[in-house]
Parts: sequence; C-alpha cells; structure tokens
Amino acid sequence: MTNRWSRVLKTPVGIAGVGLLTLVLLLAVFAPILWGDKANAVDTDNLLAGPSADHWLGTDNLGRDLFYRVLVATRLSVSLALLATALGTVVGVLLGTAPLLLGRRAGRLVTALVNLLVAFPGLLLVLFFAVVFGVGAKGAVLAIGLAGAPAFARLCQTLVAGVAELEYVAAARIAGVGRFRILLRHVLPNVAEPLVVNVTISAGGVLLSFAGLSFLGLGVQPPSYDWGRLMQDGLAGIYTHPLAALAPGIMVIVAGLAFNLTGEAVAGAFGMSAVTRFGQALQVDTGETPASDLRHDADADRDLVLDVRDLRVSFPGAAGPVHPVRGVSFGVAAGEAVGVVGESGSGKSLTALSIARLVEEPGLVDARHLTFCGTDLLAESDTDQLLGTSLAVVFQDPMTSFNPAMRIGAQLAEVGRHHQGLDRKEASDRAVDRLRAVRVREPERRARQYPFEFSGGMRQRAMIGMGLMGSPRLIIADEPTTALDVTVQSQVLALLQDVRREEGAALLLISHDVSVVSDVCDRVLVMYAGRIVEDLPTADLHTRAQHPYTRALVAAVPDMATALDAPLATIPGHPVDPAQMPVGCAYAARCPLATAVCREQDPALVADTSGRRVACWHAGEPIEMVTAEEATA
Repeated sequence: MTNRWSRVLKTPVGIAGVGLLTLVLLLAVFAPILWGDKANAVDTDNLLAGPSADHWLGTDNLGRDLFYRVLVATRLSVSLALLATALGTVVGVLLGTAPLLLGRRAGRLVTALVNLLVAFPGLLLVLFFAVVFGVGAKGAVLAIGLAGAPAFARLCQTLVAGVAELEYVAAARIAGVGRFRILLRHVLPNVAEPLVVNVTISAGGVLLSFAGLSFLGLGVQPPSYDWGRLMQDGLAGIYTHPLAALAPGIMVIVAGLAFNLTGEAVAGAFGMSAVTRFGQALQVDTGETPASDLRHDADADRDLVLDVRDLRVSFPGAAGPVHPVRGVSFGVAAGEAVGVVGESGSGKSLTALSIARLVEEPGLVDARHLTFCGTDLLAESDTDQLLGTSLAVVFQDPMTSFNPAMRIGAQLAEVGRHHQGLDRKEASDRAVDRLRAVRVREPERRARQYPFEFSGGMRQRAMIGMGLMGSPRLIIADEPTTALDVTVQSQVLALLQDVRREEGAALLLISHDVSVVSDVCDRVLVMYAGRIVEDLPTADLHTRAQHPYTRALVAAVPDMATALDAPLATIPGHPVDPAQMPVGCAYAARCPLATAVCREQDPALVADTSGRRVACWHAGEPIEMVTAEEATA
C-alpha cells in the first residue's frame, strides 16, 4: 500500500497534482488567518478600482481587495466541496453495501432506488435537491452530496458484489461472523483502493458544482463568500472590470485541476482496472431410496455426525426450476471418512455447500431430514454457533479462501474471538498453536504474514488450521488438492488424515479424482447428474463396483500397471445438463449397457444386505470400456 502511494509522486502528473493540491490546502488553512482582515477591510475611496500596486486585482463595490478575498475564499470553497464529497461518499457506501447488510430481498429495494436515481442527470438532481433543502451553504452541501451518492453507490455495489462471492467471505460466514463485521473486516478493506481513486477524481467535479450553485445564487449567501459567490458579484462589471469575475474562476480551475491531476495519478498508481473490476422448491420424483431403506436409519442415527435424507437444491431457470442436486441421501458416522466423486457438474460441491448452508438465493435448499450433530440445519436460528465451531470447511482454492488484506494469524484469531470468547492475545496464541498443529514451520512468524506470502500448500494448511480453531466434529474438504502439485497434494492428504485421527473428526472429502478418495476414505459416494448412483466401501471400489459409471471412472485413471502403449479408457459423451434432464436414467446416453428400460425409468438407489447401494438396472453386468481413440473415432 505504501509503495503504491509513493508511486503517485514518481510521475509528472502526480508531482504537479500533489503540488497544486498542497498549495490549495495551505491557502485554505492559512489565508483567512493571514489576510482575513485585509479581505474584509472597506475602502470607500477605491470603489470598483482597477488593478494597481496596492490592489493587484482591484476592488469590489465596497472597496475590498479582490486579491485577498479570492485567497481567503479558498477555505470556504474547499471545505464545502470536501464536505459534499464526504457526504456523497458516506451515503454512497451505505447504499452500496445495503444488499450485503440487509439481505437479498431488502437489498433489491435499495438497488432499485439507486438504479432509479442514476437514470436522472446529475445536474437535474442537484437543482432538485437544492430547491428541496433551500438556498444557502447547508442546502448546497446536501444537494451536491446526495446528487453524487447514486453513482458512487452503483460503483460500491459492483465492487462489494464481486468480493462478497469469494471464498474467504464464505469462510467468514461459516465461521459465524456477522454481516456487519464481514463488511468491515473482509469486504470494505478489499474495495477501498478503487473507492479512494473514485473519490479523489470526483472531488474536482464537486468543487466545480459548488461554485456553480453559488454563482446561480443557490449556494453561499452574503456576508459569507466563496469563489462562486465572488464570480456572481463580479459578473455585473465583467466588461469594465473583468478580473473581478475571472480571478475566482481561475482559482476554481486551478483547484479543480489539482484534484483531478491527483486523482489521475492515484488511478495510475493503483490501476484503474480496480475501479471497473470490481420461491419454493418443487417436489420431484427422484427415484431416491426411501428413508426407511437406508442403512443409517433407526438405531444407527444416534451415531451419525451428519444425516442427510432427500437433499434437493433448485435454481430458477428459463423453462422452470433447475435441480442440480436431486434427492441425495447419506450419513457420515463419527470418525468416518466419506468420499464423494464424480465429474464436474455432478453436484458434489453444491451438496457440500448445501450442508454448510452456503447456498444463497435464488438457490433453494430443501430436505426431508438434514441434521448435523443432532441439530436441524434447516432451522436457521439454531445453527450459526454450531457451524462456526463444530463444522470446518476447506475450500478448493486457498488463495481466494483468505482475505488478502488481512494477516493469516488475524484471520484465524477472528474465529477464536467470535466463537470462543477469547481476548486478542489468547486468540492470537490459539492461531499460532493451530498453525503449528497443521505443520506450518515458524508459526509465530507465519502468523504475521499475508496470504500472498504463503505457497499454495501452506495456504491450504492454514485453511485447515482455521477449521481447527474450534473442535470440529466434521471437516468438509471440497477438492482441497486440486490446485496443488502431486507432492504437496500428498502432504495435504496426509495432514487431513492426521487431523482426523487426532481430533476424532469425521471427513467428507469432495474430489473428481478417484485415486485421491481411495487413499483417504472409508466409503465412497459416486454422484452423477445430481444424485448418488452408487455407495460402496473404498476397498471394493476397484474390484466390486456395480454401476457402469463407477467402473468407467476407475478405469479412466491410469496406474503404475497401465501399459505405456495401451490407449487410455474414457467415458464417451458429455455430462447431462441439469436444465435438460432426460427421462429415465441420466447416464443411459453414455452407458454401454443401456436398454429401453434405462431410457424410460430412472432406477432407484437400492441397498443390498451388506449396506452397499446402487442405482442401475444392469448393476454388476460385464461391460467393455471405451478407449480414447474409439471415443473420438
């Protein structure tokens, strides 16, 4: 940050802008003190006198020295412009952050109001508010400030909306951090730079607007005076005494140029790209296994950390609701590691986000039964504290999972302070201890560093450490090794195993990599087109898988025994679009065993005597895998 501000003074534009602005601000502070008496001294012998050695710019109709009056007017002109800019900024930030603070529905009303006001020309709004608030300096400040707020609010809304969707904000939500604290700690610090750039640039325009209102007689009133008022007073003698009107106008140009040049320099240093950057769920016939047939029913329920039955997620679509998750049912026992595999778009991550209550409107989550540690996750009022202490989520990309404007230790400590009532020192000590627990070297020094100073693997370790700030009963890891190389991937997986053993936590591991799940998990859930198609022990994954899709996933992963000259197995076709779900089995179009019954009826997820579940009309039948060459032929 300091380096960026220092770059403002390393360009000709920055030097000129900051130099002029400094001169203007010095005049605003010291001119009334040094020359206030001279500016107000009446000399009836020199009424409307022209320029002379005694009066460089001449005098006004009361014989007052115009040169000193122009200098003294700097304070009122600049201070009123800054007040109007500050008012517009504050109101703009309040309107721009309202959707985040008030929630989606109430925020829509504020957004609609902002859109309505932005549609009106700025000058028209200024004149309207000036009439509403009355003539005078106070009314002018309110008019110009409120007229500039909608455009600033629109920019703020855009920036806040971009940051609010990032994973580190989601991590703060799941940690139970309130909306207001999320705004202050995680959102505003990351949009501050483009907002500062915009404020700096717009201050010059506000100064010009204020001078214009005073010139029209709607701003500063006698006996006070600013540059606009001096221009109006000198307008009557513009042909005989032009400097009386031109001198304050020149000062308006100089001050406006100072603000604009400084703003341009700030924009160049910080990068203008930063400014522009930044229902009810329908019941569906899913064919899912009835709750009474699930092996984790009845007496086993008391041993479950997570119990999910008939979980559904829907989003509005052009042709009706879209259901990317369709009746998912499973349970995770204490200390158990369950893997969820499938291609991209199969609903794995959305299932995890639904459990963690991170699916926001217009997404709609519904379930017949959704409990975590005996607490109903659909009962919103009961889950905030639980999710912040007993449920840990490790996201896919650790770089976007951390707030880049906060130190790692502070982000971990925030969880301890919010949920465990620790003071600042205790929370910091706990954060260092958790970094040490996840094998981060020199945790005291690392805790004082920012996320960009960590490697990808170290950031992922720190993210796991954040989850361990409480006492997690369940860790949801959403593809935690996707962005890591093979060596670091192995270390992170080993760390998750160690944490699971040491903390006694259950693990729900989301991955598209069958080999990763095979190494870590006890049981595997295979998802396709938003539902579970097979549930089996990891030990049986490579040898006793029943569903053709499961066997195709396993065959598509080469191992050390795969012949180098043999063509790789592949799954023909493309995953199903949730918005165009076919009749019957969703995998039928890609399945080599598909028959007429597969295209007409969706098979139910049926459990056998050993507890394995599979949804297929031809479960266990032999198939011939398709190679990559055959698929492209």
